[in-house]
Amino acid sequence: MNSIRVLAAGSLRLVWPELIAAFKAHQRINVETEFGPAGLLCQRIQQGETCHLFASANAAHPHTLLTSGKALSVAVFTHNQLCLSVKTALISASADWLALLTDPSLRVATSTPQSDPSGDYTWQLFDLIEQHYAGRGNALKDRALQLVGGPKSPVVPAGEMAASWLLENDRADIFIGYRNYAARLKNLKTLTVLDIPSPFQVQADYALAICQAEAQPLADFLLTAQAKRILQQAGFSC
Repeated sequence: MNSIRVLAAGSLRLVWPELIAAFKAHQRINVETEFGPAGLLCQRIQQGETCHLFASANAAHPHTLLTSGKALSVAVFTHNQLCLSVKTALISASADWLALLTDPSLRVATSTPQSDPSGDYTWQLFDLIEQHYAGRGNALKDRALQLVGGPKSPVVPAGEMAASWLLENDRADIFIGYRNYAARLKNLKTLTVLDIPSPFQVQADYALAICQAEAQPLADFLLTAQAKRILQQAGFSC
């Protein structure tokens, strides 16, 4: 049986087994996947690590591989958004998402820019806040705790979600992360998920890079209507 080695963004970890099961129902191809922050995975591919397909939480890293000759082609296959996870005890009737986020007494945790696309999208959110409320976005950049997705970030235990683990272990009061986790987080009474409204919402474009031709069948599947349905059911948008 042929085998495809995949390096994939950590935010795909929950939905990936269902995608691969659907793919293997029609293809006799084994898929081996390792998850991690997409920026760090991209660096590993650039340094020569074997990878047939790279599934990134942004389009920039796959295009970097394409430009450098490390990828054969690139395509966007799904999208995501950001949301806030907040300790429920901190929420009052008068406090909306922005009031909570810009409260200097609350600890705001994020992913790490450049290493993890979630951090890059969060910094875009801060830029949008700065455009509408001068000083507030830059203040958020200064006080944000970059606790996820960096080379020196604390290790989130296997099976845990970063948002719930950080907040329930009192490492932060608010976590800015991907919305595809919202359904699972909403089952936790100690946490509340708040959506970020337009015009502050940032769209995360997920792109795949075919690094070796053997990955073409899997890349083709990820662009099918079946794969898009699976991703939508998991909280992504297509």
